[in-house]
Amino acid sequence: MYRGRKGSMVTQNVMAVCSHDMMFTYVHAGWEGSANDSRIFLDAIAKPEHGFPMPSQGYYYVVDAGYPNTPGFLAPYRGESYHLNEFRGRGRIRNKQALFNYRHSSLRNVIERCFGLLKARFPILKYIHGYPLRRQVQIPIACCAMHNFIRMHDAMDQLFTEYEREDMEMPSSSGSNGGNDPIELDMSQQHVMHEVREDIANAIWGDCNQ
Repeated sequence: MYRGRKGSMVTQNVMAVCSHDMMFTYVHAGWEGSANDSRIFLDAIAKPEHGFPMPSQGYYYVVDAGYPNTPGFLAPYRGESYHLNEFRGRGRIRNKQALFNYRHSSLRNVIERCFGLLKARFPILKYIHGYPLRRQVQIPIACCAMHNFIRMHDAMDQLFTEYEREDMEMPSSSGSNGGNDPIELDMSQQHVMHEVREDIANAIWGDCNQ
């Protein structure tokens, strides 16, 4: 279960949440690398012992397409370009869905930069398979804690200075060996967030075309 895509290395799938100032606010580690993101998400929010910080009413996490577009979680439109590098050199964005996805990706890029910085600072994450499985679960959490400590206490840190650029393009670190199929939840819940997404998309499209 913990074998990676090439079958020769032990991997794990880690779900994390970060703030806009590049601080990790939640880390859920220990799932096998073959686990689908959907399973990890549902496990995190369903079991109180995991302490997942659900957003207050009227607030939401900006999440990728593998997560549900349901109250508390704002996902992009499927079937449209999403990652920032997909928009480069394509000229004017053609519709509100694509514009929403571009703005959404620009905002969610912070988690990609957080993961990129984490891997750059802590090479141990590349060689984690050399440790016992119990220790492998602890290492990413410890690295995220040290990441936050440095962010709080060293404003001039060189890596943070490099990775805090909002226009920095990063390869997506989301997805798992087990696939990234969307989660299906109660449709009445999804309808609420679909309307929120439509309102936002209409507003930014209208501003863009004034």
